[in-house]
This record gives sequence, structure tokens and C-alpha cells, in this order.
Amino acid sequence: MLDRDLVDFGELPEAVNALLQQGVVAYRSSAGEADALFRQALSLAPQALPVYYCLYKTHTYRGNLDEALCAAQAGRKEAARQADWPEDFTRWQPVLECPPGPGRFALYTLKALAFIHLRRAEPEQAHRILGALARIDPTASVGWQVIADLARSGKDKWRSPEKVCARAAGAHPAGQAEGQGAGRRPDRPGGIHGRGLERGLME
Repeated sequence: MLDRDLVDFGELPEAVNALLQQGVVAYRSSAGEADALFRQALSLAPQALPVYYCLYKTHTYRGNLDEALCAAQAGRKEAARQADWPEDFTRWQPVLECPPGPGRFALYTLKALAFIHLRRAEPEQAHRILGALARIDPTASVGWQVIADLARSGKDKWRSPEKVCARAAGAHPAGQAEGQGAGRRPDRPGGIHGRGLERGLME
């Protein structure tokens, strides 16, 4: 694997990072193999937040929404634990700026959960999450307003899963413009530089 093909997942144990890199490459030809690699990484390091991101992203792309929901819920809970936040997201306190590290991942994954619930035709759950995000993240630093727009328009019912996922993932939590920066390093939750991951999974 060339260096330019690597995704920057942040600081991870070497073995875990290697499994995630292999999984991103494997996903292009075998989603099942990629899933096995990601789950192997999870078994090695259940505290590694990027693993949850890989799992819920790939399963959402594939339309495996039960698996996506489970992975996102587990990732949100683990991120909340690491951020020393309550497990119940309705008890999270408002933030004026997007917090770093696990707090950022928790908010971003909560946004992902709203989208997954929309895809599962569960608008009440999605709107409950979006209402919480409007209170917790009033500046929409994690881009939840994109999901709110989808919820209002109902376009998630007719867009292809790939296009909806791409649009939902398009708002960079750090406010970095699409395409800005070099290579595969635009910011993503919890140290995941996921535009590279987005490309790696969609190629």
C-alpha cells in the first residue's frame, strides 16, 4: 500500500491502524472482507473510535441499516464514556464550539444516527435526535443541519443511498471547505481524516 493511499485515522495502535487500512482497501472489492477486518480491529481495541466510524459508514452505504445502527449506537456510547458525558444524549450540555476528540466524535455520530433513522423510515427517532442536536450544538458545528434538511424535504426516500450518504457526510465538522487541504487529511470526528476514507470506500 502506497503512503498516498493511507487514511489518517489519528493515533491508534499499529495493529489496529493496519487492520483499518486493509479494510478500506478491501471494501473496494469485498465488503464482507472489509467488515471482518474492521470487526477484528474492534475486538483488539473497543476503545478505538475510528473503528466504529468505519463500521457504521460502510454498513450505511450498503443499506445494512440494522448493522449501521448498532455500530453507531455503540460508537456514540463509547465516545460519551471517553468524553465523560452521560450515556443519555438528552442530558448532554450545550457546546459553543465543537469539542475535540471523543466529544467531537460523539456529536458527529449522533448526527449519523439521525440519518440512519431516516433511512430506516423512523422519522420520530430522527427528529428527536435532531432536536437534541439543535440544543447541544446550536452552531451546527458537526453539520447536522444537512440531515435536518433531508428530514424536512423527505428526499432520503428517493435519492440513491450513495448520494444521500455523500451529501450527509459533506459538512466538515471543523468547517473546512470541500476539497480544501492536501491528499487524504480533511478533518473528521475524533481524529479521523475521513474525506480520504470517503474516497477509499466509494472508489
